[in-house]
Amino acid sequence: METQEAVAGALMGSHEGKPAAKTDKKASQKEQPLCKNRMEQIFGFTTKDLQSWQSFVTLLNRPMDPASLGIFRFLFGMLMAIDITQERGLSHLDWKYLDGAPVCRFPLFNFLQPLPLDWMYFVYLVMFFGAVGIMLGCFYRLSCIMFLSTYWYIFFLDKTAWNNHSYLYGLIGFQLTLMDGNRYWSLDGLRKPHIRNAHVPLWNYTVLRTQIFIVYFIAGIKKLDADWVEGYSMSYLAHHWLFDPFKLILPVELVSLLVVHGGGLILDLTAGYLLFFDVTRPYAFFFVSYFHCMNSQLFSIGMFPYTMLATSPLFCYTDWPRRLFTHFPDFLKPVLPFSSLDIKSSASCVYDEVQSSTEGQGTAPVKKSFKLRHKLGAIFTIAYIMEQLFMPYSHFITQGYNNWTNGLYGYSWDMMVHARTHQHVKITYKDGKTGEIGYLNPGVFTQSRRWKDHGDMLKQYATCLNQLLPRYNITDPEIYFDIWVSINDRFQQRIFDPRVDIVKADWSPFRQNPWLMPLLVDLSPWRTKFQEIEGTLDNQTEIVFIADFPGLHLENFVSEDLGNTSIQILQGQVNIEIVEEKKNYTLKKGEQTQVPAGAYHKVYTISDGPSCYMYIYVNTTEAALQKNFTKLLEIQERVRNGTETEPLSPELQPLLAVDEGSEVNATDPVVRLFLKRQRRMKEVKKRREAGILERFDRFVTKKYYTIRRGFLMTAIAMRNLAVGLPPVEQLTREVAYANMRGPQNEGHQDEALKDEVGHSEL
Repeated sequence: METQEAVAGALMGSHEGKPAAKTDKKASQKEQPLCKNRMEQIFGFTTKDLQSWQSFVTLLNRPMDPASLGIFRFLFGMLMAIDITQERGLSHLDWKYLDGAPVCRFPLFNFLQPLPLDWMYFVYLVMFFGAVGIMLGCFYRLSCIMFLSTYWYIFFLDKTAWNNHSYLYGLIGFQLTLMDGNRYWSLDGLRKPHIRNAHVPLWNYTVLRTQIFIVYFIAGIKKLDADWVEGYSMSYLAHHWLFDPFKLILPVELVSLLVVHGGGLILDLTAGYLLFFDVTRPYAFFFVSYFHCMNSQLFSIGMFPYTMLATSPLFCYTDWPRRLFTHFPDFLKPVLPFSSLDIKSSASCVYDEVQSSTEGQGTAPVKKSFKLRHKLGAIFTIAYIMEQLFMPYSHFITQGYNNWTNGLYGYSWDMMVHARTHQHVKITYKDGKTGEIGYLNPGVFTQSRRWKDHGDMLKQYATCLNQLLPRYNITDPEIYFDIWVSINDRFQQRIFDPRVDIVKADWSPFRQNPWLMPLLVDLSPWRTKFQEIEGTLDNQTEIVFIADFPGLHLENFVSEDLGNTSIQILQGQVNIEIVEEKKNYTLKKGEQTQVPAGAYHKVYTISDGPSCYMYIYVNTTEAALQKNFTKLLEIQERVRNGTETEPLSPELQPLLAVDEGSEVNATDPVVRLFLKRQRRMKEVKKRREAGILERFDRFVTKKYYTIRRGFLMTAIAMRNLAVGLPPVEQLTREVAYANMRGPQNEGHQDEALKDEVGHSEL
């Protein structure tokens, strides 16, 4: 029967009837068709199945084993239940929505607003019960609707949380709602014996398999972008420890180009095809599983790698769970899924009906009768697949979203194609009545950072600021944004016109954004030159590459820590104004000048075309600090080795307190910072060198307290809805109990150490 079912990995699936029970070899051979053409062997159907609407409907409603679909339903529901407490935000819902605080939000439709906080907890609780119901197959349709309605509400409520895999979860939830996912290993099967272990139509598998194929293949098509092929999109990934084995035989540059970018491109383009066919499926399983396990370590993307791992078995023969569970001990059979081969017929499928011939010899086929549900299943399959193939390329319709990317990023499967860094963000307001000009802290009134890259969010943010600033005696404010972005290692350049008042600016999803500045793609070849220039710098010198448009200027403040900062012109002509000194310098290509620290300066582009220049700077404060650290480390080593002949001064005595449990108590600020830094580095090293059991314990502890907080806060909210708010003192104690944490997991030590040095802006 293996050959007959070979299409389970193909796009349309195979003609899978009831699997044969164990019989002798001759009997098995008699049951198999005498011959099959090559197409039927590979794909499980022939051209005859596609020659008429009737035969096509028959094909898509062909009876299939429900086992694989039932196991996927269970895994998807379980992963979504876990995801709700984490990436969906249940554990930090009060921080996410800041009930009653003046907050700027970014919904898909402006009329969408979050409910009061306690009701938002109720929404999440409904979504959680829906996910658990999907997992258990309990009141399946109702559970799917509960999960789906609340999930899409939350998804549309906040565009800043959009990504491709969140979109995928919603799509799979929608598909499962229309499928017979509760026919295998479900509580509904106990309540309704007639659906227990019953066939499901082929289109259930077709839609799911095609969806996963699209995710892989379209992601590969998107990676045919020149930036990805040339290795600029994710160049930083090659430095991750996961790629250390490749660095033993290849330099980092080739690891980035060949392994990260080349490997990612080939895997996405081929994974869907390799999963479809029997011969290549084992290799696909290995590479796909390895890929997703790496992603789980490279990125903070929640349950996505595990969800994609759960989709891979969908491409296997649909009876694989039965064959797997037959190998388990008998005493586990009551709690395991069915391994029985007795599959019931289902009204959802179309069967080959036969009747006795008039001569009484054998049987003859009769014309199949279709119900409306069979035709609707076929129509849905075609319509859904066509829509999913169209959506990633629908950006000619949603032109207002095309901000250096291909439109609605969350619908496009262009995963990790664009890497952005921001060097300079300035928000200027102007009082419409008095003309007073002031500046706002970037990100004020919002917790998100994505608004800096998307014109639709920038418009929403400006409108929100326009409504909030009058509370602070700013009348009818105008809002201007000066945002500098580098995409895929290009020059830092403006993404939006800083001269446009975004409050009054026109924006439409169906028209090109008129205040979007063009990406200076003509300057892309400079990226190879950047690498050459950076290769000539020492460890203390840093560099930032800037490109600007004619007629515009950059106003910048150099931190006092950057005591050695200069500007060198790479292309075009600029005029540099030192504001406090009231001096101006005109520079051409190849010329350079120093700019003072602790002061403002302006760089005007006066050439006919874009100007290109670079800031070269040294963090003199950090350099001096590192020099002092080196001296302190030498003294500490001499003391430990017994080679220090002179007694330490009182300021240096704390260097002797090297025990991990001792307090850092030093009067000298440099010594105190040195000891704290040294202790953090020890903690980080200890954490990285921890054994598997210790790492697992730390992981479980962290997840426990995260999930614990989510459910305790949900319980508090449900109590508030049921009986009203308690006294403030009681509520404070309850929230404090929910916030209780376990042993310090040191999860942010790497970031704390990183934040101690370096600057995100000049």
